[in-house]
Amino acid sequence: MNVHDFEANTLRGQEESLSKYKGKVLLVVNTASKCGLTPQYKGLQEVYDKFKDRGFEILGFPSNQFAGQEPGESEDIAEFCEINYGVSFPMYEKINVKGADAHPLFQYLSKEAPGVLGSKSIKWNFTKFLVDQEGRVLKRFAPQTTPDQIEEDIEKLLR
Repeated sequence: MNVHDFEANTLRGQEESLSKYKGKVLLVVNTASKCGLTPQYKGLQEVYDKFKDRGFEILGFPSNQFAGQEPGESEDIAEFCEINYGVSFPMYEKINVKGADAHPLFQYLSKEAPGVLGSKSIKWNFTKFLVDQEGRVLKRFAPQTTPDQIEEDIEKLLR
């Protein structure tokens, strides 16, 4: 099993197989529009622009599980991301990323790349998971890790 075995709904409500990303390096991120870390959208877009033509994708998954910081519907989220940060990387429907009803993708990511002290639970918005071209989860990055701090890890995978 790997990341390519999962499906998710786009912000437009279309079910999509993540197998479409086979052969690409992925950064999977749980996002929120009303969080102190929301400005990371800008950095994510910059990293996306830098590497997208080399086989890199960022997949954004909004979640409202942390202090209600993603209250909007899909249309609101899409508009916010585009207008405020020029987000052009793929965004998916709002999901749960922790707990018993977490989306299966995030259950898998959390298990494959535990956090500090082996914790499997996602602690906050903008937790990031680096996935290789084969769909293997390589590394988890804390919410406070800025996108530019991940560039070196992405670069190594794209060689």
